[in-house]
Amino acid sequence: MTQINSKIPEGKLAEKWNNYKASQKLVNPANKRRLDVIVVGTGLAGASAAASLGELGFNVLNFCIQDSPRRAHSIAAQGGINAAKNYTNDGDSVYRLFYDTIKGGDYRAREANVYRLAEVSNCIIDQCVAQGVPFAREYGGLLDNRSFGGAQVSRTFYAKGQTGQQLLLGAYSALSRQVGKGSVKLYTRYEMMDVVVVDGKARGIIARNLRTGRLERFFGHAVVIATGGYGNTFFLSTNAMGSNGSAAIQAYKKGAYFANPCYAQIHPTCIPVHGEFQSKLTLMSESLRNDGRIWTPKKKEDAEAIRAGKLKPTQIAEDDRDYYLERRYPAFGNLVPRDVASRAAKERCDAGYGVGTTGLAVYLDFSEAINRLGRDVVEARYGNLFQMYYKIVDENPYETPMMIYPAIHYTMGGIWVDYECMTSVEGLFAIGEANFSDHGANRLGASALMQGLADGYFVLPFTIQNYLADEIRTPRMSTEKEEFVEAENSVQSKIQKLMSIKGNRSVDSIHKDLGHVMWNFVGMGRTKESLEKALEEIKQIKKEFWSNVFIPGESEDLNTELEKALRVADFIEIGYLMAKDALHREESCGGHFREEYQTEEGEAKRQDDKFSYVACWKYEGEDKEPSLLKEPLVYESIHVQQRNYK
Repeated sequence: MTQINSKIPEGKLAEKWNNYKASQKLVNPANKRRLDVIVVGTGLAGASAAASLGELGFNVLNFCIQDSPRRAHSIAAQGGINAAKNYTNDGDSVYRLFYDTIKGGDYRAREANVYRLAEVSNCIIDQCVAQGVPFAREYGGLLDNRSFGGAQVSRTFYAKGQTGQQLLLGAYSALSRQVGKGSVKLYTRYEMMDVVVVDGKARGIIARNLRTGRLERFFGHAVVIATGGYGNTFFLSTNAMGSNGSAAIQAYKKGAYFANPCYAQIHPTCIPVHGEFQSKLTLMSESLRNDGRIWTPKKKEDAEAIRAGKLKPTQIAEDDRDYYLERRYPAFGNLVPRDVASRAAKERCDAGYGVGTTGLAVYLDFSEAINRLGRDVVEARYGNLFQMYYKIVDENPYETPMMIYPAIHYTMGGIWVDYECMTSVEGLFAIGEANFSDHGANRLGASALMQGLADGYFVLPFTIQNYLADEIRTPRMSTEKEEFVEAENSVQSKIQKLMSIKGNRSVDSIHKDLGHVMWNFVGMGRTKESLEKALEEIKQIKKEFWSNVFIPGESEDLNTELEKALRVADFIEIGYLMAKDALHREESCGGHFREEYQTEEGEAKRQDDKFSYVACWKYEGEDKEPSLLKEPLVYESIHVQQRNYK
């Protein structure tokens, strides 16, 4: 049986990363110029990695699916980025950030990776301040902090409700400097179609020029995947429409393991679905839970009257409001982790206390904060988020409580990587949301930006050298090599097959079918029966897609429908993997909630004696069932226990 080698360094937990850096192999400056590194993606992880590797002296080829790195989905992150600076002197530390992250992930993350993430978090803030990122500051000039879910300290640095945008502009400026110097060559409007593997090592990619439709070949001594997550498998999510999991599936089909695909995060604070023709959902930052209080009516008749339009939320007396998170989790209140808050909202709505026209919404109310702090203070903290809500819903959240409901947001699963961020394919690395490594079964708020920048600025630049040090004698390969030609021909064959179907269904209509199956059967609540049904339904959707999809236009041209079709073909594969992984994991943990496995209080119930491992799925061929490999999770520095936020 194949053994999983995570390459975790020896020694005490707090010393592993320093020990690794002290003993890793290095590449001298002259040799760096002889090595080419491909970085696919220009979000926070990709841009920071490309900039850092360029600064080190490597030749970097950076591929951007958008027309500019500034349009990466990282820009949509709102609330903040975690770091253990302890500026507020409220008891934070590297260890506490590490422990909160492990606990928040329901003890399903790799201990050594999470500690390293907490350890380098402080460096990220220093780096971004040096770049000019306009973090919020207190009156005395120090950087300000606010709280996020799953923590009892204020460790989240923020720039109003635009933190992702400001951090991305910082990374983009660093990237642009390297582009100007010539150490990074930027390819905009290119999409990776396949990984090229030569003698067991990743040696390049096949990419499609999205302007012309032409396939092109690119060589690299190493390939880095930084393309984000696969939340759009559900069709409706908070992800940008262009976000996709295709690079992950391509890596998977070339031998990279896909780890924990069932771990998908449901974010509790999103604007509810408002119509059949909606193409995406909008996130309302978790930071709003600092000052907003979540409630539903205590009386079903009040909820029914609100749904019928006969009663307004402002007419509900204070004593008739159920602040259910504060009631159920007094220690953390509205700042419980996302999976806990999401399930609690679903439970209230399922019980008949939901509001809005559909009954699938709860209130996020700022009236108490406005009375306590003043509207100007609330506006200074969250003004752009309130404005966004008003434009979408046409209700003023300063006067009427926001309506929110959980939605698919982030995927904790992804390409399996070892401690060095290398996949099971030598020379193929994955960073940021594209890998599985740092969050476990649930991600704490403000940790996505932390992981993306940690991997790009402070982890990969070290670990990739440990691999590249042995590649300095490998000459640049011709892209006329047989493996490159075969990979391109395989992609071309797939495109031609899609173009030749000429069926009766649009790409979006089939994607919506997949989304309905995923949300209804692989969503917030999963059962053995629902997952088995999902697997059968997804097989039928795959059959329908490959026999009845219609793609207009030509393949060798600008063709957005073809782009979508290629991604939906991969979403179908991911959906199947997610359902299969969820079916095999007979426990509840974090974002994976099997209704058969819950406590008397309705909380997630793990089975540590059976499932304390990373589930690594290995591709075995088209239409063949993948095989399961297991990486045991061993905790040396913490005591594994039932999560308790009460």
